Amino acid sequence: MSKQHTTLDKDIFWRLIEISTALSSERNKARLFEKILDAAQDITFADGGTLYLLQEKNGKQVLEFEILRNNSLNLTLGGTSGRPIPFAPLPLYREDGTPNHNNIATHTALTKKVENIEDAYFAEHLDFSGTKAFDARANYRSKSFLTTPLCNHADEVIGVLQLVNAKDPKTGETITFSEELEPIVAALSSSVAIALENQILLQDHKNLLDAFIQVIAQAIDAKSSHTSAHCQRVPVLTELIAEAACAAKEGALKDFDLDEGDWYELRVASWLHDCGKLSTPDYLLDKATKLHILNDGIETVKARFGALMAQTELAFYKKMIASPQLESSLQEEMQAQLHELKEQCLFIEKSNKGGEFMSEDSKQKVRDIAAYRWVDHTGIEQPMLSEQEVAFLCIERGTITYDERQKINNHMTVTIQMLESLPFPKNLKRVPEYAGGHHEKMDGTGFPKGLKRDEMSWPARMMAIADIFEALTASERPYKPAMKISQALSIMQRMRDQNHIDADLYQLFLRGRVWQKYASRFLRAEQLDVEEYEAYV
Repeated sequence: MSKQHTTLDKDIFWRLIEISTALSSERNKARLFEKILDAAQDITFADGGTLYLLQEKNGKQVLEFEILRNNSLNLTLGGTSGRPIPFAPLPLYREDGTPNHNNIATHTALTKKVENIEDAYFAEHLDFSGTKAFDARANYRSKSFLTTPLCNHADEVIGVLQLVNAKDPKTGETITFSEELEPIVAALSSSVAIALENQILLQDHKNLLDAFIQVIAQAIDAKSSHTSAHCQRVPVLTELIAEAACAAKEGALKDFDLDEGDWYELRVASWLHDCGKLSTPDYLLDKATKLHILNDGIETVKARFGALMAQTELAFYKKMIASPQLESSLQEEMQAQLHELKEQCLFIEKSNKGGEFMSEDSKQKVRDIAAYRWVDHTGIEQPMLSEQEVAFLCIERGTITYDERQKINNHMTVTIQMLESLPFPKNLKRVPEYAGGHHEKMDGTGFPKGLKRDEMSWPARMMAIADIFEALTASERPYKPAMKISQALSIMQRMRDQNHIDADLYQLFLRGRVWQKYASRFLRAEQLDVEEYEAYV
């Protein structure tokens, strides 16, 4: 059996430096795995190889297959190939808790030592039954193995690099991995471990940030059942608009594009777009009716009507006792007054629910009813409605007063303050601008900064459209029914004409059928009343 002889010349060292540089600059995990295996096979002339990462599954440590390659078989699984690896992870410990030293990869991870096997079929201290089964299926002969642990700065194993069948570069014969290669592979493994640990740390930090962001969004949605899932749906709709923009071949957005980092920045911003609502009083977010503060004040008003009706009946019965001859006419008059009070109470209940518009006649009727008098438990006459209740019931649109609307709008100022106070890394620096602009209008009449179109980025303008369409079509708002798509698009068309939303993005929203893609996932069947969008262009 001949052995590969390797001269440790300058070319090898320069190749190691080149590889280390390439590994440290790669940010895509799948491509990183491929570069690692490429480099290892290149230096050792290995025909095949496997990269494992140490993971925890169901409380147990396992080696997970990340990429598997064999040149002779023209086989690549994992990595960027898009082909999954069908092999189960390798457990480091058996069911009884004893170390699994039978498998060469797990043995290497447990011992933290390099394993250089001349011929796997004659390695009695290790179990290569899986390898032999693979060889039988693939008509292949696995022979020499070089397996090295990948250890981080704390000397903890984070993975294993396994190389199979060293080849003589001149003859192509399968040979043993030279012992002279072991320190070179060890040096490569050190660079690989650093690159992998950096990737793992970056991913861990990203996972933590993502989870924290989504917890904030869920906390905001949980403050009110009436806006529940808003913070979760706006990111989806924003991404649909951005995808349409990236796909645009003509128009103002034909050159718009987002790379992987840009997409992540947009997602973070859209998830955090309403984080300032954490400071908004719960009763405002949950204000389903005009009289709702900590609870719906309509019940108090109805109790007053009930008291007045009882007092009215009592007064009439006293008159009937005093003048029995007038009982019939008094009975009719009493029923008429009671009927009127019931009607007035129903009118107040209806007014309390809010709507798109309240007329001046209706407002005057509220004021007239407020003048009714009832006697409280101390015997003192009280007005049917307080001044505050009259003001609330006369809200022209919706259930929110002007002052309450200002308090709600203040969430945008708080959002920007919160986000600008965070030390976002360079790749997330635009998050405050993206998230803080979704209530701005293209003509400068929006809030909180009164920005105009040219002062806003494309992503910020996209988020404004996403926020509006989600709010219009949401089915959880108690003060309005869920709008059909035709109604929502008609309103957005007017907003475009009034220069409130970006005209180019609105056209993209229509022609890219973003509304349809979103509706198919989140809206009710009865809302889907538009097939062709031309009427709303």
